[in-house]
Amino acid sequence: MSGPLATEIETLLREALSPSRLEVINDSAHHHGHAGDDGSGESHFTVVVETPQFAGKNRLARQRMVLGALGDIPGDRVHALAMKCTAPGESNGGKAA
Repeated sequence: MSGPLATEIETLLREALSPSRLEVINDSAHHHGHAGDDGSGESHFTVVVETPQFAGKNRLARQRMVLGALGDIPGDRVHALAMKCTAPGESNGGKAA
């Protein structure tokens, strides 16, 4: 089950990027007791986003689009956000972009 912050992240990314694939993965349990763990259970995330809007854009531009869609969530409400950003037909070998 997704928490309220994961649901908000998913909603914002769907609205802004119309992804053909979207996964919001809560990694917080792996960081329990570490820096940035605020006890909420929603402090560390990975997002996997595939959208035609990324076509022709470099990794930094794609990350900026994701961060722009999420507003104050990264860095303010979430301690860590890993991103895997691809356009349809691309593969990044599972590496965070």
